[in-house]
Amino acid sequence: QLQLVESGGGLVQPGGSLRLSCATSGSTLEDYATGWFRQAPGKEREAVACISSSGRSTNYADSVKGRFTISRDNAKNTVYLQMNSLKPEDTAVYYCNANDPFRGGYWGQGTQVTVSS
Repeated sequence: QLQLVESGGGLVQPGGSLRLSCATSGSTLEDYATGWFRQAPGKEREAVACISSSGRSTNYADSVKGRFTISRDNAKNTVYLQMNSLKPEDTAVYYCNANDPFRGGYWGQGTQVTVSS
């Protein structure tokens, strides 16, 4: 079993920055491709960014390209999402997902990000 714990959310003004963290307990994250998803009120959950298990490959939603950066530190069993130039439309609950074809997929509990003046 893989338990994911997100942290780093909060209230920030437009144009500000936040860094989200996704850490594991009880197992190692380095075997899993990992992604960040978000869900705004009344909307479906959408993919934001993903990173391969090695960290060599990343991909981003068009809406966050150039503003968000996903990275991982496998020694710390942690994946990060650096969010810069935040906009009100980035407001959502952000979820971490880890997935492996043989080990299955896991979700964290989510962390709220609110961008408002």
